[in-house]
Amino acid sequence: MRTFLVLLAFVIFFITTLPLYLVLLILQKKHRRLCSAIAQKTVAIGFRFIMFFTGTRTVVLGRENVPKDQAVLYVANHRSLLDTPIAYSTVPTLTGFVAKIEIKKIPFLSWWMRLVNCIFLDREDLRAGMQMILTCIENINQGYSMFISPEGTRSHTEELLPFKEGSLKPAVKTGCLVIPVAISGTDEILENHFPWIRKAPTVIEYGKPIDPKSLSKEECKTLGAYTRDIITEMLKGHEAYIKK
Repeated sequence: MRTFLVLLAFVIFFITTLPLYLVLLILQKKHRRLCSAIAQKTVAIGFRFIMFFTGTRTVVLGRENVPKDQAVLYVANHRSLLDTPIAYSTVPTLTGFVAKIEIKKIPFLSWWMRLVNCIFLDREDLRAGMQMILTCIENINQGYSMFISPEGTRSHTEELLPFKEGSLKPAVKTGCLVIPVAISGTDEILENHFPWIRKAPTVIEYGKPIDPKSLSKEECKTLGAYTRDIITEMLKGHEAYIKK
């Protein structure tokens, strides 16, 4: 039943917001930032609407750690397809997400993602990976935060996969702050019993900023591993919320 309701919520959202999407698409070239802000607010409301039908309760921690006056690089672990809806529903700054290329083929969803500065990445194409880094750098320099999951794919164990160091180059090159993001419980909504959706407690936590400019060159080279260790420790604090 929940699976049907979530799919229905997706359809309702995309149908009702189609006129707004077309308007923003026309105005985007001349008013990119305004259109991106409106699009992100719309997508966030849509995701909250959709997640409501999953029955999921999400605990949000640490949003006060995110500076609102500058672009940052959010670096998160990856558990589920539903990480993005929960992150987009809670992220406090104008933000684009790095998503896998397969999502680009999904009508309506990929349309809105383009409006909110998302980047579609083909993980098998090294050249595409380099272009992703350059686009992230460009977006951050223009004042748009970026959200990335450096594991490269969803982790199906309690231990995080290694973080790809290249994913954090936008922070090293621009000097922007890195915000570690720890996400728990999302795989229990869908992946652990795919294709059925079940309600489950989830947690998203925004950690304290990491300033690459305060690190040595050697530390910057392993910024991914450094951030991974921080997220691993953050996840340990989620057990009390998940077990409730």
